[in-house]
Amino acid sequence: MTMPKAGLVLRSYLCASHAIPALVGLVLRRRMKRGKEDPARVQEKSGQPTVPRPDGPLIWMHGVGLGELLALRGLIDHMQMLDPRFSFLVTSMTRKSAEAMAPQMPANTQHQYLPLDAPAYRHRFLNHWRPDLAIWSDQDLWPGLSHDCAERAIPQAIVAGRMGAASFAKRHLGRGLFQPLLGNMGLISAQDESSAQHLTTLSGGKVRVDGSLKPAAPALACDPDLLAKTQNALKDRFVWAVCPSHTADETIAVAAHQELLKSDPQALLIIAPRFVERGIATPYPMAYRSKDEWPTPDQPIWLMDSTGETGLIYRLAHAVYIGGTNDQTQGHNPWEALRLGAAIYHGPQTGNFTRDYAQLAAAHLAHQTTDPKDLASRLKTPVPDATDLLASAAQPIETLALDLIKLMRCSA
Repeated sequence: MTMPKAGLVLRSYLCASHAIPALVGLVLRRRMKRGKEDPARVQEKSGQPTVPRPDGPLIWMHGVGLGELLALRGLIDHMQMLDPRFSFLVTSMTRKSAEAMAPQMPANTQHQYLPLDAPAYRHRFLNHWRPDLAIWSDQDLWPGLSHDCAERAIPQAIVAGRMGAASFAKRHLGRGLFQPLLGNMGLISAQDESSAQHLTTLSGGKVRVDGSLKPAAPALACDPDLLAKTQNALKDRFVWAVCPSHTADETIAVAAHQELLKSDPQALLIIAPRFVERGIATPYPMAYRSKDEWPTPDQPIWLMDSTGETGLIYRLAHAVYIGGTNDQTQGHNPWEALRLGAAIYHGPQTGNFTRDYAQLAAAHLAHQTTDPKDLASRLKTPVPDATDLLASAAQPIETLALDLIKLMRCSA
C-alpha cells in the first residue's frame, strides 16, 4: 500500500506535536493527585512499557474507553481461533477502563495506556511493541501514531467505525488532517450504513459494513464466589436493574419500581450509575455497594456505586433498563445484558446503537418505553431465547477477523 502524502494540515500537526511533552507534565501530575492516573503506570503515557513484548506476531488494538475495549474481546477470540500464535496488545486512555478491563482480559492479551501523541513517545512505543497490525476501534484515531505506523509499513485498519452527522461535520471541516489518515487504512469497517457513507466521503475509498463488534464479545466475567453469595442473599427477591444509568434513566426506573412495589413489596432495583462518583437521590432507603452493604428487606434499592461489577449485575437481574437511552448520551450496549439472559428495555435515544436496537426490536428481544407503569407491567414477563440472534449477529465478525489477518499477512 502506498502511503498518502501528508498535506499541510497533517504536517503542521506533526510539527506541533513536538510541544506535547512540555505541556502535559503538569497535567499528568495533577491527574495523579486526583487519582485519575495510576502512579505505577503513568510512564506508559510517554511510551515507556511496563511489560515485555511477547514473542511472535503481535496485533495492537486501540479503544478509547472501556466499552470499546470490552467489544474488542470477541474480535480477539475469533483471531486467536484462526491462529493461536497471535498475541494482542490493547490500549486505552483512562485508568477506570484499564482497571475494569483487567478481569475481562482475553488470553494472550496485555493492556497498556496509549502514549500521548508526541514524536519521542510514539517512537518509543512502536520500537518496543513492533506491532504486525494496528487496529483502531470506533473513531479514536491518533494522527501521529497512525502516520508513524504508515511510515513503518505497519498495516492499519479501522473496525466498528461509527460516525454520526455531527462527528462527520467536524471531521469534514478538518479533512486536511483526517483524509490522509484514513488513506493509511488497509481496511475500514463501519457499524452501520450511515457511518459507512460518512467514512467513504472522508476517505475517498471503500468502506464495508460489518455491524457492531459487541454481539461477538464473550459474556462479562464475574467472581463466582461473589455471585453465589449474592444469589443466596437475594434468592427470595425479584431483581431488576437500570444500568449503566444516568439521571433521566433513574427517574423512569425508580418510578417503575414504585409501581412494582405495589404488587411485590420485596422487589429489588439495582441502580448502577455510569459515573459512580455522581450522587443519587431516591425516595427509598438504599444499600450501598461501595460500603459493602447488602440490601435488607426494607431496602428496595441497591446502589452499585462501584466499578467492574456489570457482569454480576446482569447475572442477578431478570430485566435490565439500559441506561443512556433517555438523554443525549444516546444509549449504551444492550448485548452484554442480553448475553447473560436478561430481558432488555430502553428509552428512545439510541443513536450510538441504532442498528443494534433495531435488530433486537425486530427479534422481539427489546422493548422501548418511557412510561413507568408500562415498564413495571412488563418486567416479570419471560425472557425470550436470544441464542439465534446472538449467533447471526456475530457472524460478520468471523469474516472480519479473517480479512484482518489477510491484511496483516499480505503486508508482511
